[in-house]
Amino acid sequence: MSDEASSKEAQTAAGIMAGDSDEVELARMGYKQELRRDLSVVQNFGVSFSIISVITGIPSLFLYGLNTGGPAVMVWGWVVVAVFTMFVGLAMGEVCSAHPTSGGPYFWAAMLSEPKNSAFASWVTGWFNLLGQVAVTTGISFACATFISTVCTFGTDFVSTPRTNIGIYAAVLLAQGMINTFGVRILRYLNNVSVWWHALGTTALVIAILAKAPTHQSGKFVFRTFIDGTGVDGVGWSERASPAYVVVIGILMAQYTLTGFDASAHMTEETHNAAMSGPIGIVMAIGVSAVLGWFLLLGLLFSIQDLDNTVASPTGEPVAQIFLDTVGEKGAIVLMVIVIGAMFWCGTFSVTSNSRMMYAFARDGGIPGHKFFGKVDSRFKSPIRTVWLACTLSFILGLPSLGSSVAFSAATSIATIGLYISYAIPIALRVVYRARFVRGPFHLGAFSYPVAIAAVLWIAFISIAFILPGENPVNSQTLNYAIVAVGIVLTYCMGFWVLSARKWFTGPVKQIAAEEMGIDVMAPGALEKVVEVDRKEPVR
Repeated sequence: MSDEASSKEAQTAAGIMAGDSDEVELARMGYKQELRRDLSVVQNFGVSFSIISVITGIPSLFLYGLNTGGPAVMVWGWVVVAVFTMFVGLAMGEVCSAHPTSGGPYFWAAMLSEPKNSAFASWVTGWFNLLGQVAVTTGISFACATFISTVCTFGTDFVSTPRTNIGIYAAVLLAQGMINTFGVRILRYLNNVSVWWHALGTTALVIAILAKAPTHQSGKFVFRTFIDGTGVDGVGWSERASPAYVVVIGILMAQYTLTGFDASAHMTEETHNAAMSGPIGIVMAIGVSAVLGWFLLLGLLFSIQDLDNTVASPTGEPVAQIFLDTVGEKGAIVLMVIVIGAMFWCGTFSVTSNSRMMYAFARDGGIPGHKFFGKVDSRFKSPIRTVWLACTLSFILGLPSLGSSVAFSAATSIATIGLYISYAIPIALRVVYRARFVRGPFHLGAFSYPVAIAAVLWIAFISIAFILPGENPVNSQTLNYAIVAVGIVLTYCMGFWVLSARKWFTGPVKQIAAEEMGIDVMAPGALEKVVEVDRKEPVR
């Protein structure tokens, strides 16, 4: 049966050879072209660039950065994180080039592991990627809601509370879900708007605050000042543990910001020349964001007027206070609109990427309700059901903010850990089984192996660092519940695998081969029918 299935896949690929080489490549991996493929390499880059969104990540965790290491850790931590993140991106790009599919890391894990372990590798990677995707959407859209709430206090009697923030957060997710439902045909145009909004908006913002700031901080303050504000009772982690501990947890701002570039991989089934466009999109997004982010960070730090007043700003947001101190209330409103707009676009494309990953995982039977969620709307050529699944799960993950003072930083830790672990698994498998790896058109040559090892070691380091508590002493209000969320997902995916999933989950399903045999992979009981096919001849 495996020879017959392979023959039919080859016939299917040959049948579309004259049409589109990207469809041929997708057919080789066992899938049909169902999503609308109309993105260029620039637009693919734009999705990851918009999701990384330095103008979202830096402002939203700026207070965390000032209290956890201060300017020196923020500035030099950014440089260190950017270098290691580029290693991760280069290693990912090489794998993406070999397997350009919307499944991204969880599909790669199945392809790169031994056949007997491919389903398990795919299962674990998929669940960590799903956790990270949901958490990063939470972090982005919740920050957008918080900044909307903050700007509403300018010149008004409006008081921002956790409940009002949750209400605004729900409205933001609703709007982003609607765009991804009814505006899918114009997403590529919105993507272009988002890229220019981020690039020009960030540049204009930095120039404005530097030009209008009454005074500027010294180079010594920006590049050498260490601050430990992690002590709720005045005793910080540098005193209770070590300044090195503060430095380690302080790089969260940089690492969280430089996250989400796997979006370029998740969009490859909608991108022309995917085997090159996907990797280029990943690497370009990291590189441009690293430079633009450092520029933004330096601009904000040099423009601080009064450090104590900035940290303890009545607005609750140090960046908003910097705007008020430099360009006045009216100017601050304009700059806040630039930031909020960038956050909104960032969240919109995060939902786009999130929904594509969930669709691909559901298509392969990886999530509960896969028969329902693994469908593409025939009219819009978009996985609308997973769009709303992504929005719903992100809203639920934001609810702890009602009762926790560190909920937002915990959500960012969850996003960072979840996504980077899902990046590390296929990269590590590519190292372990490097003799069997078949390169795509994008590869690193002799640097491939050392870059991949550096990427895996870095991810192992940050995965431990970001579950550590950020404030001292640790109690119900200051607990970093990232370890709880990661623990729940780990327990679920491992427990469910042992109890049930190992008996029926086979990893990425050979959709074309199954349908050539008359099997609808989304029909009840269909996955069981193709189990034997997948076990006899795993997708390669």
